[in-house]
Amino acid sequence: MSEYRGPSATRASGYDQPIGWMGWIMFTGLMMLLLGGFHAFQGVVALFDDQKFLVTDDGLVVPADYTAWGWVHLIGGIIVMLAGISLLAGWRWARIVCVIVAFLSAIVNIAFLEAYPIWSAIMIGLDILILWALIVHGAEMKET
Repeated sequence: MSEYRGPSATRASGYDQPIGWMGWIMFTGLMMLLLGGFHAFQGVVALFDDQKFLVTDDGLVVPADYTAWGWVHLIGGIIVMLAGISLLAGWRWARIVCVIVAFLSAIVNIAFLEAYPIWSAIMIGLDILILWALIVHGAEMKET
């Protein structure tokens, strides 16, 4: 049995050592990096070869040309990757930023669903997994 060391010796979660859910936070940070890379890749494809998409730009939920969508995905991908790096660095504010960014990523992919349905559905699924891990298990992460 361990002896009681007082409230200052325990983490915010009530445990002395990092618990197993910390793996979900690390997974989330890596998924944010991967998702940001996917967004950036999709943005580059939209910028340089918009013939790769399945529908015309007026068939999208939000009517815009693929050049505009390319820039949205490219800049959004960089922001998602920076949020993932911040989360992996252990910054507490990064949890909030990652939740907002993952939510916005899901919204952008819903709007882009008509152009690339399978790819967008996979990215929405990753966004939901990221949101779940951060909202349910984010409290276990403490600033390093």
